[in-house]
Amino acid sequence: MRLSIPISAFVAAIVGFGGTLAIVIAAAKAVGATQIETASWVTAICLAMAIECLWLSWRTKMPVITAWSTPGLALIAASSGFSMNEAVGAFIVTGILLIATGLFGPLTRLIARIPASVASGMLAGILVSFAINAVKAIPADPWLILPLIAAFFVIRLFNPAVSVLVVLIGGGLAAFLTGRVGGLPTPELSTLTLIAPQFSAAAIIGLALPLYLVTMASQNLSGLAVLRAAGYHPEPGPLIGVTGLFSLLSAPFGGSTTNLAAISAAICTGPDVHPDPTERWKTGPFYALAYLVFAIFGASLVAIFAVLPQSLIVLVAGLALMSPLANALSIALKDEGERMPATVTFAVTASGLTLFGVGAAFWGLVAGLVVLFLEALKKQQSFQPLVRIWRTLS
Repeated sequence: MRLSIPISAFVAAIVGFGGTLAIVIAAAKAVGATQIETASWVTAICLAMAIECLWLSWRTKMPVITAWSTPGLALIAASSGFSMNEAVGAFIVTGILLIATGLFGPLTRLIARIPASVASGMLAGILVSFAINAVKAIPADPWLILPLIAAFFVIRLFNPAVSVLVVLIGGGLAAFLTGRVGGLPTPELSTLTLIAPQFSAAAIIGLALPLYLVTMASQNLSGLAVLRAAGYHPEPGPLIGVTGLFSLLSAPFGGSTTNLAAISAAICTGPDVHPDPTERWKTGPFYALAYLVFAIFGASLVAIFAVLPQSLIVLVAGLALMSPLANALSIALKDEGERMPATVTFAVTASGLTLFGVGAAFWGLVAGLVVLFLEALKKQQSFQPLVRIWRTLS
């Protein structure tokens, strides 16, 4: 076996975990999770990823790499007014929706028919607040934050995949050496904490449904595209269904949604891993092993994040989502005919609007689809009689 197989798997796991753990912490804080519940969240989701990645890679003989839903976590972190119990209820509903999508092909095709511009506008509206908060973190500690921002943009010129990880590690060391961190916590093994779900209409509509749509449109469909680009021919149903099943099983312990990976998968599916595509599936077990280690020490990792300066956590989360934000904006505005619906979706989502207890992501999607529908009617000349009447009256 080529050494490039385990190396690629471990690099993908470390980059995926270390570069976005700050977003998990932000999501947990947004729903009022305790440190114990946050540790359980990290442990449960890492275990889910390890098992599903190991099973799917071995079963399909393809490098099927899974991840937590980074845009989904950003959605949770940007939400307000939900408790941890409601979040768990929303995770359960999302898992059921993903299982249903895996079992019924028409659901996958239906989600795929949501225009990429509108879906990306919603995603960009979710992510933009993190980029803004990263800039707002500068006045809190400019001597720590400004050098890290500079380092991020320099490093990403040479290796974008590790730029966020370098900022996290470098910022943590700088905070420790300059006395910004009182002391490191005692290492401890992780435990799972059962959290009672609470189901509410507001959480289902405002959290579960947008989480499902973001996970499908921004993660699962992209993950399938990465596999196809590498020359594989995956069956979408079983892959999505399995990630939905493990999302459902991990939800009572705080674990949020898992899905097919895109960026991490790209590291594990290319010819640099192995010239023979039939051998690349072996990255899956090594990737699973890495996340099993993360699961075991999840409590210690969460405890370390708890003592780091808040400005550093906000910065890392914002920088980690900068590239997805740029990509979402470029897709949202690419098609000139759909720019207005995409812009409306972005504006409503970014506004943080809460109406009838339902969050902005849902209303942004609704607003964008309504404007898109009106634009389509206009193109079909359906408004021409009304236009002629208006011109006559005026």
